[in-house]
Amino acid sequence: MSVFALLAGARCASEDSARAVSLATPPRTDEPLTVLTSLAEARAAVDTAAVSAQRMISIYTPDLEPELYDETAFLEIVKRFVLSRSFSKVRVLVGDPSRVIRDNNRFIAMGRRLSSYIDIRHMADPTPQRASAYLIADDRAIVYRLRADTWDGIADFNNPPVARLYLNEFDSLWTASAPEQAPHAAPAARG
Repeated sequence: MSVFALLAGARCASEDSARAVSLATPPRTDEPLTVLTSLAEARAAVDTAAVSAQRMISIYTPDLEPELYDETAFLEIVKRFVLSRSFSKVRVLVGDPSRVIRDNNRFIAMGRRLSSYIDIRHMADPTPQRASAYLIADDRAIVYRLRADTWDGIADFNNPPVARLYLNEFDSLWTASAPEQAPHAAPAARG
């Protein structure tokens, strides 16, 4: 069973079974799982999750989807987030940066101006089976789309176990996509 299925099924369990939490079923929270079926719903969910962030926003996207992340409302949320907290961070993993460069994305421009708060990396090894896209706020809220080419997905603004699971995946990909360090000069030979 996929984690997506677990997340979707987490809210369908009966009240009695919600008390017996296991690794297979994330604990029930008071906030409902939201099913996304349109661009408007995806935008609203991304904005809601981003507003809830206190420390970090992590975004995994194939091409920094301008329909979501190049919108004025989202850009204002991110700008307020990073400028109001000195310790805040936005990390973005982009699978294919060619569209980002070609489309002159405003998020990229803001990332250049606020480079100490916004870090954007190209995935080291984008694989075709990674067709998903998601945004994680801190280690609590997640907006997840199984396929980035549709707006169908889910949003859960208070599900730490699932958010942490995807945050761990994001962290692994982030580390693997770390910018290469400049090679060190070889020590001089002594004669």
